[in-house]
Amino acid sequence: MKFALFSLVMNLPNAVNGETLTPQQKFQNVIKQAMLAEELGFDAYGIGERHGAPFLSSSPPVLLTAIAARTSRIRLLTTVTVLSVLDPVRVAEDYATLDHLSEGRLELIIGKGNDPRHYPLFGITEEEQWDSLAERYALLKRLWSEEEVTWEGRYRPALERVTTQPRPYQTSIPIWHGSASSTLSTELAAKYGEPIFSSNSFHPQSKYKSLIDHYRERLAFYGHNPNQAVVGAGAGSLYLANTSEEAINRYRPYYDAFQATSAAQHNQSPFKDLEDTIKNGPSLVGSVDQVIGKIIDYHRAFGNQVLSISVDGLTETEQREQVERFAEEVAPVLRREIPSSVWDNGPAPQLLTNR
Repeated sequence: MKFALFSLVMNLPNAVNGETLTPQQKFQNVIKQAMLAEELGFDAYGIGERHGAPFLSSSPPVLLTAIAARTSRIRLLTTVTVLSVLDPVRVAEDYATLDHLSEGRLELIIGKGNDPRHYPLFGITEEEQWDSLAERYALLKRLWSEEEVTWEGRYRPALERVTTQPRPYQTSIPIWHGSASSTLSTELAAKYGEPIFSSNSFHPQSKYKSLIDHYRERLAFYGHNPNQAVVGAGAGSLYLANTSEEAINRYRPYYDAFQATSAAQHNQSPFKDLEDTIKNGPSLVGSVDQVIGKIIDYHRAFGNQVLSISVDGLTETEQREQVERFAEEVAPVLRREIPSSVWDNGPAPQLLTNR
């Protein structure tokens, strides 16, 4: 299995010591976290996109460029690029620039996002999100693969013989499709034969498994080989300790603080409390053996080759503790038990070969 460390750059007052970071301090914290991930052997680091408090992740290409300048090996992902509200010309330009500055380490995860606050900011309705995403993605692919693009659609002005600059550094910037709530996202991924990344953050395993199963079924429908499906999966927050009781006690203040945010309330968690979330949801809170067991259980259901974790919200000392402990005690076991060839020879595989 391969591993990514993700951040939404959530900047809440710390639930344990009350510390409040300035935006500058938080950005520096994220950059140091990415550098640590590379040092510890993580395969990728990702920045999400949100447009409202408590998140400071409104400009992933800018932040990832700063991270690119301080790292040399680790793959750089967006988690997700909210393409349903963005101008594909701007996306093509910004991320092609980042692709050059990272020397070809960029991979995009695209999606509609799960925070409804961005729709009025960018002038579309929530009802339009899927049509908007499909149209904008088709245009983005053309802008990166063709020159002198002529195009007309609904969600931006028409283009006449446009060649965006710079051209991508990579022959083809890898694209993953974020999957969280709808078969429309897995349908789009299957149509293009491209990987999916299940958010696997807020709901029971069965909900995400049904979307992954749908993806594989639709790959076959579109003439791609479902046996070559590439799947990534997120997880709930990580907190490791020597015993389950210790992990729960130490993590509980962070859980309570996040559950009080409007972002968490929008997701309408089906779990009644932290214990229920750990038992029946994706949270990786417990002893090393318990966390390894849960990750293997989810792999059996999803068939994922990549796992992402997050330590958002913890103190900087705890972030380092958790990431180091995961890298030293959890990752080696899973690399051995669940082989994965993703990123072995560069970017994640894209178009799956026809059957």
